[in-house]
Formats: sequence, structure tokens, C-alpha cells
Amino acid sequence: MKFDLNLAQRNDVWTSLVKQLESYYSETDKHKASVYPSREEVVRFLNADFENPIPVEVAIEQVIKGLTDYAVHTPHPQYFGMFNPRANFPSILADVISAVYNPQLAAWGHAPYAVEIEHLLIQEIGKKFGYRSPDIDGVFATGGQEAHITGLLCALHEKYPDFASSGVRGLKKQPIVYCSSASHHATIKAARVCGLGGEAVKYIPVDEKQRMLVSELERQIKEDEAAGLQPFFVFATMGTTGSGAIDPIKEINEMAEKYDLWVHADAAYGGAVRLTDSYSKLLDGIEGADSITFDAHKWLSVPMAASLFITKHRYVLGKAFSISANFMPEEEDEIDRLGSYTHSIQWSRRFIGLKLYLPLLVFGWKGYEETIMHQIRMGDYLRQALQKHGWNIYNHTQLPIVCFTDERLEDDSDFSKFIYEKTLEKGNTWIINYPYEEFATLRACITNYNTQENHIDNLVNWLNENRKEYLKTPAEAGV
Repeated sequence: MKFDLNLAQRNDVWTSLVKQLESYYSETDKHKASVYPSREEVVRFLNADFENPIPVEVAIEQVIKGLTDYAVHTPHPQYFGMFNPRANFPSILADVISAVYNPQLAAWGHAPYAVEIEHLLIQEIGKKFGYRSPDIDGVFATGGQEAHITGLLCALHEKYPDFASSGVRGLKKQPIVYCSSASHHATIKAARVCGLGGEAVKYIPVDEKQRMLVSELERQIKEDEAAGLQPFFVFATMGTTGSGAIDPIKEINEMAEKYDLWVHADAAYGGAVRLTDSYSKLLDGIEGADSITFDAHKWLSVPMAASLFITKHRYVLGKAFSISANFMPEEEDEIDRLGSYTHSIQWSRRFIGLKLYLPLLVFGWKGYEETIMHQIRMGDYLRQALQKHGWNIYNHTQLPIVCFTDERLEDDSDFSKFIYEKTLEKGNTWIINYPYEEFATLRACITNYNTQENHIDNLVNWLNENRKEYLKTPAEAGV
């Protein structure tokens, strides 16, 4: 068939492609960490002409060059940006294998091996969070946003038995969702997607460590009840995107029990510490949450997009998503509920779980623990190196996220903007500017298991040089 190419062509393409990909993978640090071209330049490079096909080798070379020349290189050891890691090699192989076999996970009978792998992973990771079998359930999702939406929909179907048929129009009171003012904006998007509207989300103030103030949560709940609203759901963040803050989950659980709220723990990033002995306690109390978001494509170093929604309510996913279709196979009840079409937002779905299953087979939990601990140590090293050179640390977390600036410039947003723009201009590293409370700070996060002390030293030296440039003279810099 034309789409298959022929065997000789495929062998040549595989050989050439592997060589090019291996060159990038093994020598990522030889590239700039980031580039920021004009849109006109990128569009001009595309130069796509679908009326005149080109040889596959030429097409691949064009794509490789485009991704190399026009992208922030998140696998780079001097990428200190958001939670975008370097993918471990077995997880990359898993993506290739999944693409070739292309299993359909809508129903157990179509891909029993793949479905059972994902079910096993949900069970095992649920146990890491403190949930107990046989009550653990969950599903793989494309990202944290889908997992959040899944949690909110499960809560709506659990709280309002008629929600599946009548939806929001059948509700007598407006349901209210709570989250901290430092939480991810995925909360408000989830409320919009579920039909509750952005006004259903109430932001709760945080303390000096950017943790939700539970006393303020209770005050807001009482105020909303008095106003005729229906408090029903609270997001507890286990490692905020900006500063790594961990909400007091035990106290939130107590408040939720008192007022009959569903607790969803956003452990998309910070949840990985549950795979360590030394830092697992940071998330003590998460076992009391009704459901959890956990992104494997963040700290577990697998390719986008691999998120998990996990719950301790075994049948709630069925309440939210179960549906019958005469073109789908009839299966036993226990098997039937494992397929994604009765179990998730999605119907047809890619084999997401293989990206986590294969590296776990190769490295095990111990390998992941060692990797996570290395990144935490690199975060500590970054704090020490910054402080040694006169930078002030503003956030309070044991996770490898550092919000910092020169104390003399903490009110100067132009300084943090200057540093950020220099990253775009020079491309030797990648950090962002981040407003921590009233302070104009910079933010760096260890996201790469290959980041070592020398990469951090390079970052700090670069920051020092640019600070001096901003302050005009070395003497004024005082360092």
C-alpha cells in the first residue's frame, strides 16, 4: 500500500530518523535552550505545498529542522521553566510502540492487555497516595485539565443524582467551587466546561507561604450558604505551579466533612513526592481527598500527554460517564467499566499508560525515587548558589521550585522583565518572571533529571552578569 511505503524505504527512513533523533537526544545541551523567532520567519520556513508532495526523507528533515530551530528545548538541562521535563528513553519507545500498534482503549475487548496495564497503574499509584483496594478507580487523561474536569463532573454526579439527565438546569442552587488564590487557572476552565460558569469559583486567600487559609475557606462557605448558594467542591493544591506551595490538606478534609464538600487534590506536579520515603510526608492527608489529579508527564519524565485521575469512590466514574451504545461490545460488568467509553470523558483513546508502564518495568519505583531525590537536591543547590551570590529567596517549599530576585530590586518589575527578555535574546537558558505576592521575582524550577551542579552554576553566573548589566556597573551591583 502507498501509505505503508515499501520495506526498503521504511528501513532507510527508520535508520535515518533514529540517527537524527539520537543526535538530538544525546546532544541536546549543544543547542540553545530557547529561541524566539518572529512569526513571519516560522511561517516562511513552513512553506507547505500539499499539492506537490515531497520525498519522505526530505519531509522528515524539514520537520526535524523546524523543531530544532523553532522551539524552546524543554529537554535541555538548562531549561528551568515550567513542568516540562526531558522524557526518559523507555517512555519515548513506549510512544513509538503505541503509535505502531495503535490500540483502541474504548472497550476492554478491543485492547485487553493495554486496558489492564492502565488499570494496574491506577491501582498501584492510588495505593501510593494512600487509597485502599478495592475502592480505587481512575482513568488516564490527556492532561491535568481533563483530570480536573473529570473530578468536577464526578462530584456533580455524586452530589446531584439527577445531574446526568437534567444537568445544571435541574439544580435548585448554584454549586460553588473553592480553590486558593495561588492555584492553577485550570479550576475556572473546569467550571466553565462543566456548565457552572466562572462565577461559581471562589478564590480563597493564602498565607505568607501561599497555602490556602482554611479559616477563610470556612468564612466563605458560611457566607455562600447564607446567600442561598450550594458549597460543594474544593480544590486543594499539592504543589502550586508558581511557588510549589502545598495546601493544608488535612484541615481542608476536616472542613469538607463538616460541610459535605468533595475534595479534589491537584497533585499534578507535587504528587511525585509520594514515590519517595523522605518527602512523602509532605502530602500526608491526601488519602482523605475524594479524588486526585496526577500528571506523569511532569515529574515522572514521560512525553506529553499523560495524566491520571484517581478516586477512592469505585463507582463514581460510571455514574458520570457510563452510556450504552449498540455498536459497542457487550461485556461482563467488571470488564465493561474498564473501557474508556463508559469510564471517562473520552471515547476512542490512545494507549497513554504505556509511557509510564515501560519505564516502571525498566527502572522500578526505586529508579523513580532516585531521580526525584536528585532533582530535589538540585533545587537545594540552586537556592544555596543564589543566596551565596546575593539573591533573595521568596517562596517556601521543599520542592525544586525557586522564586528569587535581588532584594534591592524586588519592587522593580522592569528588572524581572529584563532578565526574562535576556533569556529570549541569548537562548542559553530558560526561566520566567513570576509575581510572588507583591514582589517582582524570577522563577526557576528543576525539571530535568540530567540537570547537574554545573548547569546551575552556569545559570547563576548568567544571572549575575545580567544583574550587573541592568545596574550598569559592577560596583553598583555590590556583588
